[in-house]
Amino acid sequence: MLRVSDLDVFYGKLQVLWGVSLDIQANEIVALIGANGAGKTTLLKAISGVVSPVSGRIEFMEKRVDGLKSHAIVDLGISHIPEGRKLFMEMSVRENLEMGAYPKRVWGQRQEIIDEVFKMLPILKARQSQIVSTMSGGEQQMVAMGRGLMSKPKLCIIDEPSSGLAPLVVDEVFQMIQRLRDDGIAVFLIEQDVQQTLEISDRTYVLENGRITLSGESEHLLEDDRIREAYLGL
Repeated sequence: MLRVSDLDVFYGKLQVLWGVSLDIQANEIVALIGANGAGKTTLLKAISGVVSPVSGRIEFMEKRVDGLKSHAIVDLGISHIPEGRKLFMEMSVRENLEMGAYPKRVWGQRQEIIDEVFKMLPILKARQSQIVSTMSGGEQQMVAMGRGLMSKPKLCIIDEPSSGLAPLVVDEVFQMIQRLRDDGIAVFLIEQDVQQTLEISDRTYVLENGRITLSGESEHLLEDDRIREAYLGL
């Protein structure tokens, strides 16, 4: 579904990603773990067209997408749910959801898609008229997830969804991510809760200092001594 090949990304003269390659297949959760500053968010931004790579390729559904504008990438079926949620805080839940349906291919179906999102996230139906700034962090994260689903994506890339949330809410977020896979949506996940991330994902890549240093099936990496020591404190 997604193939990243030999990607180099710079911020000015500073190189952040070095020859990064990875792939994501349909109906799987792929995780990306690494220390703060390793370049994880930069990689997601490159995939969604927010930053432009200097070299390498990004292909989605066999179509090259590096160099495309972000709105064109969304229209092809990639939804980016960013770190920090980035919601329209003085708008209602419903208005935030509708903002996620701006691609032409889904705008005419927005009510039907909202109904689907409400089935998956019933709290949003009950709170659809509430102003987002008055909601808890966990509720806001659900709005962000719902908005990301409004474009009917084939792939969701999700950056740090559990950041700042209570443990019970974190569990709900991870259950939601698993439901996306069950509904046929592939997920590329960055998350600091490495234990839970490895438990729910199918495969994992490790990014260190802008380079992929390790990859494999998540259940095997859970038993890898390097992962256990560096990321699980064991």
